[in-house]
Amino acid sequence: MSETPRELEPQLSVQPSSQPEPERGLRPPPLFQLPLPNQDLSETHYQPQLQLSESVPEHQHQTQSTVWINHRRLLLLLLGLSLCAVILGLIYYIHHNHQNRSENLTGTETACVSPACQRASARLSMSVDPFTQPCDYFLFTCGSDRLSPDSGGRQRGQGIPGHPQNQRGEAVSPERKAQIKEREDRRLREDKILDRKNVLLQYLRETLESKDILGSTAVQKAKGFYSSCLDTKSVETAGVEPFLELVQKLGGWAVSGQWNRTDINSTLSLLMRDYATFPFFSLSVGRDPKETAHGTTKRYIQIDQPDLLIPIEWNSKTQKSQARTQTLRPFLASCQTYLALLGAPRSSRMLHVGTFISLSSELAVAATPLEYRLSRGQLYRRMTIKELQSQAPAIDWLGCLQATFHPLPLTEDDHVILHNLPYMVHMSRIIGKWLNRDELSNSGPLHTYMVFNLLHTLMPALDSRFSETQNNLSVALGKSEGVAPRWKDCVLETERGFDLVLTDLLEKRTAHREAEEIIQNIFTSFKSKLRKLKWTNQTTLQRVMKKVHFLIPRLWTTKEISSEAELDLLYSKVTVSPQSFFSNYVQLLSLWQKRRRKLLTEQTEATDILSVTPVLQGNELLFPMGMFVPPLFHPTYPRAMNYGVIGFLIAKDILHLILPEI
Repeated sequence: MSETPRELEPQLSVQPSSQPEPERGLRPPPLFQLPLPNQDLSETHYQPQLQLSESVPEHQHQTQSTVWINHRRLLLLLLGLSLCAVILGLIYYIHHNHQNRSENLTGTETACVSPACQRASARLSMSVDPFTQPCDYFLFTCGSDRLSPDSGGRQRGQGIPGHPQNQRGEAVSPERKAQIKEREDRRLREDKILDRKNVLLQYLRETLESKDILGSTAVQKAKGFYSSCLDTKSVETAGVEPFLELVQKLGGWAVSGQWNRTDINSTLSLLMRDYATFPFFSLSVGRDPKETAHGTTKRYIQIDQPDLLIPIEWNSKTQKSQARTQTLRPFLASCQTYLALLGAPRSSRMLHVGTFISLSSELAVAATPLEYRLSRGQLYRRMTIKELQSQAPAIDWLGCLQATFHPLPLTEDDHVILHNLPYMVHMSRIIGKWLNRDELSNSGPLHTYMVFNLLHTLMPALDSRFSETQNNLSVALGKSEGVAPRWKDCVLETERGFDLVLTDLLEKRTAHREAEEIIQNIFTSFKSKLRKLKWTNQTTLQRVMKKVHFLIPRLWTTKEISSEAELDLLYSKVTVSPQSFFSNYVQLLSLWQKRRRKLLTEQTEATDILSVTPVLQGNELLFPMGMFVPPLFHPTYPRAMNYGVIGFLIAKDILHLILPEI
């Protein structure tokens, strides 16, 4: 009986069961089953499991399961090792690639350490953050009414208190005072604002103050003039004596009690010729737009109303200029202060100031704003000197113009251009009336009026008491915009007389090849991108493309001076005194007048050294050298910086020049 159960055990082990056996639960699918030793493959795959269990001993079941487990473990181990190898490979690749890039950066992309790059870095690090103070950084774009950086200098009437072209008819309200204070605060931050005009002036300052550039005799004279302008101690020490000595050379004046009763036209000729002072009218040189449209480049003497000293405003109802009591009071006080500084007796000050204001008020009646004259067709009226003489006989027009533009030959048949003929007629009548006032002939009001205008011209060369008085008047009139740094005024004054010297220095220090390259590349890119803009008018597109097609972009260089010897000869008669800025300034006025005289005979446009934006001349698109100065541009800068800064400005300027309506 004991054997019977042992024989039945194999049969019991293969009976169907509701619960799977442990080994059966781990058995892989047939695809992954491995044949046992001495086992037929067909038997393994196609026989039912029941028969397999019956025909295979138990120990073979255990062997098969053990082999599968070992193979599965081996497979998992291989997969794990492969994954680790991939991860290690990625880590090695990233590390090796980073190391190679670091070596490449160290070897080929070194930081720019040239002196120009170092100065640019220092300058940019001190400038205003454009994202924290956007309206200060982009001051001119945000609507500041200060002198535009694109302007080459003061416009006619700008900065003259009460000039009719500057009047808006508003009172000095609390809001207005707040705006004035805000404008003054902006001016205090001006040196920290990186705009192109300030960049150019700062670059010229560094050039004039440089000790490593000896240069020619003319260069040394320009530097000497600039240095004497900065020497405020000598200016303060000199006081008013230089001006009083000059007045005596002109025949004295009635204020001091010593006056030679010189003829009005002879004094006027001297003021115009030697001191660039125009009391009764202003002079300039320019083309006639009507002729320019037809390709004519001839220049004419242009005569306009003067920059009046008296504060006036335009009355649109009466169509006349007038002075208000609230503005006349501070103006009268400033005139009395000037006479006190010049040593005039207290007893006679009020008489001379009164006649000066009275004469100024009468002349100002016919002074009109530019917009009014434009609407009345009073601009660019051409006539001969003889015709002008007949309509305004009080002035010796031919004699004054011959003195101003000597040695150029002028005749009464030469044409001049008038911008306010009614004023000239009115001015002549007023002068004639004052000349016939016998009771005031001893006080010489007309002569005093001219000396006051000469004082205004020479104000930059006098001590600080005069500039403070002038600034106080501007504050009282609500016109003050703060005081510019002394170095900036000195750079501008140096440019007035030594423009050719500064142009020559700037041209020598400009990287012509690099500047021309970036101009051509940006312009080529501009033309290629122009058609990709979304144009609402195809006619405008064709017109613009035709205009751009014929444009020739180039760097605006000068052809006036070819050698340092020519510059030395041109300034050979200039004597710069290190201790006398006043005498240097008087010579500068003479140089300025020669510059005006030269414009009358030149056919080509002179290079404007203070220009920082391109200009169109015929089919030429001229980019001034003042655009290509550090820290905006330098040949040692990385190309990305040059194209990112000056390249952007060039593209913007071209766009606004070609499409001004945008």
